[in-house]
Amino acid sequence: MQIASYMINFNSEFKTLNYIIKKSDKLLLVPHTRPDGDAIGSVSALKEYLQQLGKTADIACFDPLPEYFKNLIPFEFNYPDHLNLKSYDTIIASDSVERGFDKIKPELSENQITVLIDHHPDITIPGDVRIIDPSASSACEIIYDYLEFNQAKINGRVATFLLLGISSDTGNFQHSNTTVRVMEIASNLMKKGASLNKITHAGFANKKISTLKLWGKAFEKAKINPKNNMIVTVITQKDIEQCNASMEDVSQVSSILDTVPGAKFSLVLSQYNEKTIKGSLRSEEYKGVNVSEIAHRLGGGGHKLASGFEIRGKIVETGKGWKVV
Repeated sequence: MQIASYMINFNSEFKTLNYIIKKSDKLLLVPHTRPDGDAIGSVSALKEYLQQLGKTADIACFDPLPEYFKNLIPFEFNYPDHLNLKSYDTIIASDSVERGFDKIKPELSENQITVLIDHHPDITIPGDVRIIDPSASSACEIIYDYLEFNQAKINGRVATFLLLGISSDTGNFQHSNTTVRVMEIASNLMKKGASLNKITHAGFANKKISTLKLWGKAFEKAKINPKNNMIVTVITQKDIEQCNASMEDVSQVSSILDTVPGAKFSLVLSQYNEKTIKGSLRSEEYKGVNVSEIAHRLGGGGHKLASGFEIRGKIVETGKGWKVV
């Protein structure tokens, strides 16, 4: 199947990566913290590909593989402290490389090669090879380009991992980054054995009671600010505990809230731990709001329609509502 060429020509970077992989016996793959479908799919596709080449490849992540993806992903996600980080020839960080890889990088030695694969803009963290394309829908789309460049055989497992990432970062093909090319790639991956039904069930339709209860609390507290049409809600640690839920269950809340009529963008503030609050911002192209500008002001980043940030503090309830202290 002929698919239009990628937006940025990475021929030189892809050739360099091929040389690095050829010279490497042991590689470490690093997704971002609280890994989503794109982070998980990208490192899983790379691991499967590297193993086909006879390489040793491990995945290091500061958070475990979400339970609802375990029937889809056969690989172990190792906590970095459980691995000898200096034993790897090459480290490949994929998707939101400034969330997770930034914590590992200071522990690496100068003779270890670092490769960054990302579709988020404004990536400032250094790497020996930087393959960054903000026009791509996902990191998995870039890895698809890389495999196609090498005329690699994409088996059913690799196809499934790549389609997981693409479908995740396009909101199951509902967001504005769902281009004609994205649909062509998805069609090609399905022809190679990827099951969109299994991916949708695992990542979108398969929700535990605890997840739905937590969503209910978040939706109940949601309010629209009439001054800027922002819909906002908060999720506290108490909410998570009462619902027997986890931070994994917070995902998708901002995207769902953004569909509320009259809302120009959504903000979800969730208490990650006693001292850290995570913010998730979402909007749509036709609404004319660049949420990345908001995230940047708060020390975060991302795309203009999907961004996030972290701030120090705690969410507390007052007589007038919620505030951060």
